[in-house]
Amino acid sequence: MCQIPPTGLQLRGRPWERMPLTSYTGFIPIGSKAVLITGCDSGFGFSLAKHLHSKGFIVYAGCLFKDQGAAGSQELDNMKSERMRTIQLNVCNSQEMERAVEHMGASLKDPQKGLWGLVNNAGISTFGEVEFTSMETYKEVAEVNLWGTIRTTKAFLPLIRRAKGRVVNISSMMGRMGSPARSSYCISKFGVEAFSDCLRYEMQPQGVKICVVEPGNFIGATNLYTPERIKAIAEKMWKELPETVRKDYGRKYLDEQITKMESYCNSGSPDTSPVINSITHALTSSSPYTRYHPMDYYWWLRVQIMTHLPAAVADRIYIY
Repeated sequence: MCQIPPTGLQLRGRPWERMPLTSYTGFIPIGSKAVLITGCDSGFGFSLAKHLHSKGFIVYAGCLFKDQGAAGSQELDNMKSERMRTIQLNVCNSQEMERAVEHMGASLKDPQKGLWGLVNNAGISTFGEVEFTSMETYKEVAEVNLWGTIRTTKAFLPLIRRAKGRVVNISSMMGRMGSPARSSYCISKFGVEAFSDCLRYEMQPQGVKICVVEPGNFIGATNLYTPERIKAIAEKMWKELPETVRKDYGRKYLDEQITKMESYCNSGSPDTSPVINSITHALTSSSPYTRYHPMDYYWWLRVQIMTHLPAAVADRIYIY
């Protein structure tokens, strides 16, 4: 008997990697359903907007830099499609959020039938050990990744609830396990996981489904980091460190961390399709999974070990 891989698992070289996730369950007719995606200037959001449009969705693509005429929003606008609608949306800006809600309410064919899907994709990332990371950096990362997700969800939840639709929150494998030098990012994504669980419990009686997508290492596909950006972040951290910390650690230590970060980035998958397919399944399946794990086998196994084995064992395997 064929066993269905758990929660949309994507393993390279395995049979189910090549099999569409929608083959496991029925899926809903798309019709004139509308979806809002945040963070569509580049990366997952940009690719997802084009993909969902090709499937027949009406796509509202929230772009941080639309007002500046950035390339991502321009390319989406140049599609000249009535089903592709870019909107200026900074998830940290309450006024822009209010304007976006008003715009959606006015432009949806029937606002009383609501908005089918919300994909909270907007996010930022950085690195740095706890002693190297400023409080401003902790707040900045959380403001986008966590509070931005909550702010957007609260703003659009009435429209989602009317449609008995879907909220898809993009978390990370680092929302399930900690990692050295990534505390600011991990904290924000752990928060997204907790928020998603609580929201799922509350929305179940309302007929709204909440899904979490936990990508592995896709830095190679999203261009979150380049060698130049890694060095720029490190130099800024070093410059702002208290003299005592600089003296205790030494510049050689920082250079070693830069090398580790560059190695991690170079190992990232350049193919976003596992993430895009997982989000699409969450929006279209009649029985979506609670969590999706689009990641290489190495990272999937590491998450299982670090979340199920005693910490002393997991730490010895992966950290120490």
